Amino acid sequence: MTLTIQEIMDFLPHRYPFLLIDRVLEFEPQKSVVAIKNVTMNEPFFQGHFPGAPIMPGVLVIEAMAQAGAVLLLSELEDRHSKLAVFTGIDGAKFRRSITPGDQLRIEVNVVSFRPRAGKMEGKAYIDGKLACEATLTCMIVPRRPESKLAADSKAGAVSSSGSGSSEGAAPSEATA
Repeated sequence: MTLTIQEIMDFLPHRYPFLLIDRVLEFEPQKSVVAIKNVTMNEPFFQGHFPGAPIMPGVLVIEAMAQAGAVLLLSELEDRHSKLAVFTGIDGAKFRRSITPGDQLRIEVNVVSFRPRAGKMEGKAYIDGKLACEATLTCMIVPRRPESKLAADSKAGAVSSSGSGSSEGAAPSEATA
């Protein structure tokens, strides 16, 4: 099974400039995924990392692996549109070669373990068949809209409908990632 960028966006909430996988080439449910990221000079991070010597930041390579893994893990959930896969850990990260404009990053992620609320994956990124980066990633599956936010919205609605106009006790709105 392959996925186009439009299908990937059905799984992930990420959008430009933070959606870091362009296509899923191989997909084996509950086991593995292979995705690609076409690295172009148009990437916004190349303006500052580094002028005159552009290198894709290693943390973004790890993020691309995590996004590929998230597609794999979220595919197992019927209610995936209401869930997020969020990072909880990165272990054993090693960066073996620079990734520069014009490279095509091949991302291979294998599931080590997965439960309905958490997962562990091994990721590797290759350029021209040579290992560029590897890491073990852990994540949690959480609601896209936190329960506490829903409760706060309900309370705020109850306060404003009561006519008091007071926002005392209402939770501040949370930024989403």
